[in-house]
Amino acid sequence: MDRLNPLDAAFVDAEDEDRHTSMAIASIAVFEGPVPSHEEVLASLAGRLPLVARYRQKLRTVPLRLGRPVWVEDPAFDLRYHVRRTALVAPGGDEQLAQLMGRVMSQRLDRDHPLWEYWTIEGLAQGRWALISKLHHCMVDGVSGTDLYRVILDFTPEPAPPAADSRVVGAEPSPLQLAAQALLDMALLPLRGAAALSGAVADPGHSARQAADTIRAAAKLAPALWPAAGSSLSGPIGQQRRYTWARASLDEVKTIKRELGGTVNDVVLAAISSAFRELLLARGEEPQPHKVPSLIPVSTRAPGQENIYENRVSALVANLPVHVADPVERLAAVRAELQALKASKEAILGEELVSFGRYSLFPLMSRGIRLAFSLPQREIVTVTTNVPGPRQPLYGMGRRLLEIIPYVPIATTVRTGISIFTYCDNVTFGVTGDFAANPDLDVLAHGIEHGVSELLEATGHRARPAATSDGQP
Repeated sequence: MDRLNPLDAAFVDAEDEDRHTSMAIASIAVFEGPVPSHEEVLASLAGRLPLVARYRQKLRTVPLRLGRPVWVEDPAFDLRYHVRRTALVAPGGDEQLAQLMGRVMSQRLDRDHPLWEYWTIEGLAQGRWALISKLHHCMVDGVSGTDLYRVILDFTPEPAPPAADSRVVGAEPSPLQLAAQALLDMALLPLRGAAALSGAVADPGHSARQAADTIRAAAKLAPALWPAAGSSLSGPIGQQRRYTWARASLDEVKTIKRELGGTVNDVVLAAISSAFRELLLARGEEPQPHKVPSLIPVSTRAPGQENIYENRVSALVANLPVHVADPVERLAAVRAELQALKASKEAILGEELVSFGRYSLFPLMSRGIRLAFSLPQREIVTVTTNVPGPRQPLYGMGRRLLEIIPYVPIATTVRTGISIFTYCDNVTFGVTGDFAANPDLDVLAHGIEHGVSELLEATGHRARPAATSDGQP
């Protein structure tokens, strides 16, 4: 048994508490043709399974919630259950692929099986094909999910040989065994807490600074706990999802960064702020300050920990400056907001709560983690997550990977979410929306591309048209 860490367990809890919530993250990988056969896909994935233990483990909850859920080997694992296949209707462009993605992501993963699915998609325009990777958020965060591409795919057109498989599958633990192990872990909590305290005593200066940083972070976060200004961007959501995406050139984003200042993350958040401004105006709503607070996940992984398949993130809450009309001033406002958040060390609060969860009873820990990472959801309007992907081309079964389009889940009253991903020289913005609340989700996607173009034009350069999945600008 491998027990979930506190944050992973919180993602399971979030799904349990809301029947409309699916906490699966995903991406679409678009490849050059020809599409591989179903047997070829199965054989390729079978050769990589030994490298990803989680893919053959399923989730088991502990009776009476005595402890965090655990991963156990699935003795009935069947690869064919997880690898699926479908086709787009003609003409097989972005619109058809987006509609399919929305349907796939509207359904929860089945807890009776390991929590992942791969969908091979035929019928893309220009002889292309796609692979949808769908995994529960309790398995991976953005960084470790990206590392899976490096494991499942190849760095050259020549596929790597199958990995050696030394897996030995025993019997599943019984509910009694799960409860007994949880009780033992509970009994050991005081010892673990004492060990952590002894570390603090050994370095009191570091502990004092850490405590001070945590207090300042909590003070900075406190205003974000007030409800956001009311708008159509927030409210009840259903089970069904809409999905679309925007594209930008990484070189153009870097040109903006170089000419106008800031980071790549500042530039993409300024473009997203522009898009939310356009969406509010299109809906006849005034884009006011503090109207679009966004949850921004922050990786806490040390270098070399990318292949540890669990969540290691904290979070910030940033107000997107949708009230600023000038694109250059909007970028400056984003830079100032993020610099202030970094200086406040707000992300430390989430890290400390996760650490606290390791020494706390499970129900108490679960509530604390959700406070830090989900918040009561009334004080955030969207989530914007930015994950750097591979800069060199990848290949699947000898076919070149052309682009990766990310998907981020939404929950409770958060009606939209945006995930940013870089691969080679391109940036893609996956836009998730509640189906009923966002019939105009394309306005948000087009607004992102327009936001990048505005900033680029402010530098004296002109944006080149972005190509779609059917190869058309």
